[in-house]
Amino acid sequence: MTRVGRWIGRHLALALGLLVLLYMYIPNFIVALMSFNDASQSRNLYQFQSFTWDNWLNPCAPLGMCESLRVSISIGLLATIVSTIIGTLAAFALVRHRFEGRSTANLMVFLPMATPEIVMGSSLLALFVAAGLGGQLGFWTILVAHIMFCISFVVVTVRSRLSGLDSNLEKAAMDLYANEWQTFWRVTFPLVFPGILAAALLAFSLSFDDFIITNFNAGQTVTFPMFVWGAAQRGVPMQVNVIGTLMFIAALTFVILGEVASRRRARGKVSAR
Repeated sequence: MTRVGRWIGRHLALALGLLVLLYMYIPNFIVALMSFNDASQSRNLYQFQSFTWDNWLNPCAPLGMCESLRVSISIGLLATIVSTIIGTLAAFALVRHRFEGRSTANLMVFLPMATPEIVMGSSLLALFVAAGLGGQLGFWTILVAHIMFCISFVVVTVRSRLSGLDSNLEKAAMDLYANEWQTFWRVTFPLVFPGILAAALLAFSLSFDDFIITNFNAGQTVTFPMFVWGAAQRGVPMQVNVIGTLMFIAALTFVILGEVASRRRARGKVSAR
């Protein structure tokens, strides 16, 4: 094999991976580009007219957009906190304990993930109406609905992390006279925390992005996806691309910081040896 062939063989997988990533991020790049587009007079939202900073300097110019964004962030944070706590406890129960109905519980965890959103949204609406909350649909009913479908994703994510955890590490800690509480906080929790953090980020993104289930249970409350859908009937303001770009940057920052922290811990373990 020639030197060129060996070089291609070594770098082919990397090149293909980079091409796939580039393809996946093309929509994000387009959104970032359009956040600088001065297309207020154009119905073709993805035809670049001229460069402007006005969209970034006045992100709340469209009436009601920042209020809907505040609602979505508030619901997303609350749903993330509650679903992460419940889902993490459920994951520990399913992985670490044997109890009657455990296999059925494992199956039930997957049902909200496999159920079409339109079915879940209409079912939750029927539940709220049957409970006498049909005239009180709004922030709290959206929150309950989001917690309902986020829990399954949290359980699956944390459970996969727990399943790959080496139990010998906890046994070694207890052999060194650590009690169960100390073992959990100093050994188990730091090892499981990346999975919990990943589950929380996934729950927030699912809650912030949801439209179908929210639309069924929102009443008069308008979330950010519902605002975008409503604005699309007249022409989506370019400030929507600003919010999308900021959300992408925030998510990318979390991933990079997590990777940097993980590599620092790995280097610290190697140097300690």
